[in-house]
Amino acid sequence: MSLAITGAIAAEERPWSEIVDAARGQTVYWNAWGGDDKTNAFIEWAGAEVSRSYGVTISHVKLTDTAEAVSRVVAEKAAGRESGGSVDLIWINGPNFFAMKDQGLLYGPFVEALPNYALVDEEGKPSNVVDFTIPVEGYAAPWRVAQIAFVYDSARVERGDLPGSMAAMVGWAAANPGRLTHPNARNFLGATFLKQALYELVEDEAVLQEPATDENFEEVTSPLWHWYDTLRPHLWRGGADFPNSSSDLDRLLDDGEIEIAITFNPATAALLSESGLLPESARVYFLEEGTIGNTSFVAIPFNAANKEGAMVVANFLMSPQAQARAQVPTVLGAFTVLDLDRLDESERAAFETSSDHPAMPSPAEIPPVQLEPHPSWMTRIVEAWEARTAR
Repeated sequence: MSLAITGAIAAEERPWSEIVDAARGQTVYWNAWGGDDKTNAFIEWAGAEVSRSYGVTISHVKLTDTAEAVSRVVAEKAAGRESGGSVDLIWINGPNFFAMKDQGLLYGPFVEALPNYALVDEEGKPSNVVDFTIPVEGYAAPWRVAQIAFVYDSARVERGDLPGSMAAMVGWAAANPGRLTHPNARNFLGATFLKQALYELVEDEAVLQEPATDENFEEVTSPLWHWYDTLRPHLWRGGADFPNSSSDLDRLLDDGEIEIAITFNPATAALLSESGLLPESARVYFLEEGTIGNTSFVAIPFNAANKEGAMVVANFLMSPQAQARAQVPTVLGAFTVLDLDRLDESERAAFETSSDHPAMPSPAEIPPVQLEPHPSWMTRIVEAWEARTAR
């Protein structure tokens, strides 16, 4: 993979104590999606903690789309505003991260200067260092992980009877016709169902880390479509109709129309059973060889006015305290970016406690994270799926 990426600023090399001293009294304008009450409450809690411990204030700039913050930084650069920028920290990943990194709009690399980064799991969770095929290279700090899991009702289905791979779903669906489906592939979760199958069925998964091309797409995805054509007749409504969203999928599971639902949050069963949208017997399970996951990051724009405060916030988000709290289902239900083996006994115990809900998988149950394919694979897969299902 060859990417012409250039950073805007030299690597952060100041001692952490100096950064903390400079951060005191700063207000960090954290631009983050504001459409979720639990996330908003978590950011408010984090603000109280960093204010008490470091004298840093968080001002949550609530976004409906991360691109809003990216556009603001782009406009400031175009206007020659090289310092004193209005955005100090951005919750970012995927194409937005690539766009800022590619255009030299990010401060850093800075994560090696953050003490808590030494606790981050880079090997078991490679999405902490590679974001949708783009090497992070220290320009963003990881703070929460999402990963594919499957939800079922343990009162109706035994865990041992569920398929442990995408390939095995064909036989399971044939034996249980109409009890499996996925969201429309135009929905991210529906496309992810197909991406997970491709990941498992492709001859060399390394090809998925490169862009899909006219020359290789048909050959690489041929096993996927053979698998899907075999599976589809056994899906809910004979594969003639598909739920439009994850909430529609969850409703089918709750109503007993299907037995397996895909999710990108392993805490889904705990979260939905708490809210009454799934029964208390709802549980999640993972495929035997692991599943695709991705990491959410925070990044600092090149011209941020309060870089030191932003680094203090980023470091706090990676702390065992913040990571364990985020994992509690009623708080966020977000899984940790940390390697728990690097924590002391009391710190690890906090993660076990946050998994006490019977529908919440323990950290030991979480399988290896598989890297997201290059975004071009999803785009082409959705187009191909629409063409096939329109016949």
